[in-house]
Amino acid sequence: MKLLPFLLLLPLSAKQLPIQPLPFAKPADVGISPDALAKIDPAIENLIETKRLAGGSVIVLRKGHIVYQKQFGLANRTEKKPVKKDTIFRIYSMTKGITSAAAMMLFDEGKLDLDDPISKHLPEFKNLTVWQKNGDPVPADPAPTIRDLLRHTAGFSYGWSPHPVDAFYKKAQPLSRDKTLAGMAQAIASAPLLYQPGTQWVYGINTDVLARVVEVASGQTFSDFLGERFFTPLGMPDTGFHVPAKKAHRLADVFGGKAGVLITTEPAKNSQFLQKPTHQSGGGGLVSTINDYARFLQMIANGGTFQGKRYLKEETVKLMTTNQLPDQIPAISLGETRHGTGFGLGFSVRIAPDKRWDPDSVVGEYGWGGMASTHYWISPKHELVVVTMEQTLPYNSNLEDSLKPIIYQAVIK
Repeated sequence: MKLLPFLLLLPLSAKQLPIQPLPFAKPADVGISPDALAKIDPAIENLIETKRLAGGSVIVLRKGHIVYQKQFGLANRTEKKPVKKDTIFRIYSMTKGITSAAAMMLFDEGKLDLDDPISKHLPEFKNLTVWQKNGDPVPADPAPTIRDLLRHTAGFSYGWSPHPVDAFYKKAQPLSRDKTLAGMAQAIASAPLLYQPGTQWVYGINTDVLARVVEVASGQTFSDFLGERFFTPLGMPDTGFHVPAKKAHRLADVFGGKAGVLITTEPAKNSQFLQKPTHQSGGGGLVSTINDYARFLQMIANGGTFQGKRYLKEETVKLMTTNQLPDQIPAISLGETRHGTGFGLGFSVRIAPDKRWDPDSVVGEYGWGGMASTHYWISPKHELVVVTMEQTLPYNSNLEDSLKPIIYQAVIK
């Protein structure tokens, strides 16, 4: 008892700092035109009226302050549940940014090196080979590295195409929800790579392999590491690999169909995300809310700090958010070449102007999205963080394309 007054005088450590909500600001106070932001509402309402969107949520931060946040339409049509601030979304590949940050945290701590061969941490990948069109596979040379996993140049596939390598993935089912990350790695260790590491950019299972590296290098399960290092201290209580029963009513339905016709294709009550999976997918396994994810992104936008705590070194965030592709890979390609878009260590990066908007405005912008049409982007030049959430399959960029010019044009100083 005698120690109590002394203990009360001790300052809170960064880890103990109380969680604070994201601050709000009047748009004009942080250099944003409120009249321009007002154009967001009719743009989204038009998507709903034309049945290209069932419901969605948008948050815009400028200089670390929320200047716009609204929800539109329905999360559940049958029960007429509107989208709310705390609606939970399947964020799929938006998981990749968090997994990449986890690996880079271990890099900061000296537990990983970017040029470590994957096999240094996962010995099952020691004898990787590369598929050859007219002959037997040849050894991977050089061996793929942690850097290759982060920038999608390792040579791994997702198993989605008719390519002969993908037959291995279809048979092994490495992303099955009943496989551990260790089991996932073992399942693809004998599959040949699509190409020699570092020579091409192909979207694949890289970030799931990276999650297994995080487990081995940290000595923790992937979910425990994320919870302890990111979700708890950042204040992200609704982010995880499944939706607990007490929060199930907040999970949105998934909608699908072509433009002008949207139907419920996965009712939330039937979602696999209501069950805790064995597989903690680093490439696409998380659910989250828009505010949770905005907190993570604001930490990245701040250069690795958030509300008094440092998570990543500033120079580490710079590596993540600037183009790291070798010169022989001028742009990434998903179905078609995304001209002017490179890739950092976890995020796509705009490296040339986009003619759809102001010629110089989007250079330096970084971001990514998720399979159910969730999306985010950060513009260091404009001190902007934007997240859009919806649940529409197959993936579309309707919200991004509709809102990006409005939001950029809203910046006045």
